[in-house]
Amino acid sequence: MSTTTLINPADETELQVIEHTTIEGVDDAVARAVAAQRVWGALAPSARAGALRDFASVVGGAIEELASLEVANSGHPLTQARWEAGHVRDVLTYYSAAPERMLGQQIPVAGGLDVTFLEPLGVVGVIVPWNFPMTIASWGFAPALAAGNAVVLKPAEWTPLTAIRLGELALEAGLPEGLFQVLPGRGSVVGERFVTHESVRKIVFTGSTSVGKQVMAGCAAQVKAVTLELGGKSANVVFADADVEKAAATAPYAVFENAGQDCCARSRILVERGVYDRFLELLEPAVKGVVVGDPTLDSTEMGPLVSRAHFDSVSSYVPDDSQVAFRGSAPAGPGFWFAPTVLLPASRTDRTVVDEIFGPVVTVQPFDDEADAIALANDSIYGLSGSIWTRDVGRAIRVSRAIESGNLSVNSHSSVRYSTPFGGFKQSGLGRELGPDAAAAFTETKNVFISTD
Repeated sequence: MSTTTLINPADETELQVIEHTTIEGVDDAVARAVAAQRVWGALAPSARAGALRDFASVVGGAIEELASLEVANSGHPLTQARWEAGHVRDVLTYYSAAPERMLGQQIPVAGGLDVTFLEPLGVVGVIVPWNFPMTIASWGFAPALAAGNAVVLKPAEWTPLTAIRLGELALEAGLPEGLFQVLPGRGSVVGERFVTHESVRKIVFTGSTSVGKQVMAGCAAQVKAVTLELGGKSANVVFADADVEKAAATAPYAVFENAGQDCCARSRILVERGVYDRFLELLEPAVKGVVVGDPTLDSTEMGPLVSRAHFDSVSSYVPDDSQVAFRGSAPAGPGFWFAPTVLLPASRTDRTVVDEIFGPVVTVQPFDDEADAIALANDSIYGLSGSIWTRDVGRAIRVSRAIESGNLSVNSHSSVRYSTPFGGFKQSGLGRELGPDAAAAFTETKNVFISTD
């Protein structure tokens, strides 16, 4: 049986060895999930709702434990990891309200009565990335369970510990055996089997665009439902009439949170030419003020990159001759530490502008006017997130409508809330997760005509 040796990214010490699930193990798990789903789906909505509330309560009691696991396994700062564990609890609480609110319709027709029912799909396969192991897992499994499905979940090979513990907590909370199973392993084995298994009726995949395309193609073979949340290269657009001081002060946290390992990171800062120099003057102390260090400390704002391989990938975008405007600081010694870095690319087609670096590296470019800003923001294969800074409400609405992105904020870098839809345009994804209708995305609509003749 193959294994992965987990490494603490902050000090490069070995954590533990995780055994991988085999294809046979996946098939056995799916068979258990099919059986568990039949029972779960037949429960009264109020019973499913209560079970999810119990799950949320157990997660709430394990926040410190989950946070400690994430700090060690992923290098997330402790305060961030605590928030993430609390977020899982909150997502479960939010979707615990869904079972009793998944209503069909009564449609006026001649000669009878027509009604619709929202029926669970069956078994849902959730494939989770390494950058936010807890939160992104909950975005898939909570609404899927609420809709009456069973879930098989594959965590990322590098960061499986919190997902494994959540699977254990589900059983401790009283969820039926087989209903929510966490299967660590390789994407080419576990993830691929989720896609090819006929009893897995939907795939929720978060990860790279290249792998997402393979998942989408595999699902097409069975006309299998799929939600994809993929890459991003989001723009942070700052107009001259904005609160430039606030825009500059918050810009580092829009890109350097989680060491830039965030598909929603605003990794392209676009600044109107009239305030470009002033913005850079304000940005430098903000970047240098980001506290990078020991993730176990409450004062730390940014931890290490997740692995040596990823450190090497990010480093390749900042060679010695790079046009670095300024950098923050990072610890020396063991660990995959990378200082927050601001680049001034000479070209609008530079690879640092085009590629998703997925690290604490941001480019800053000037633009001439509103049309130029929109063109620059849209000059990407991605369209996941972004921010717009302006005091002009009309401009805020116009530019929000014009930028091809699924999640935008005005005068803020906030982008994801579990109570609002989340997903991307273009090659950033397909479908929508989260929000009040998310549970319905894990159902099929059944239409029934009842004749009165």
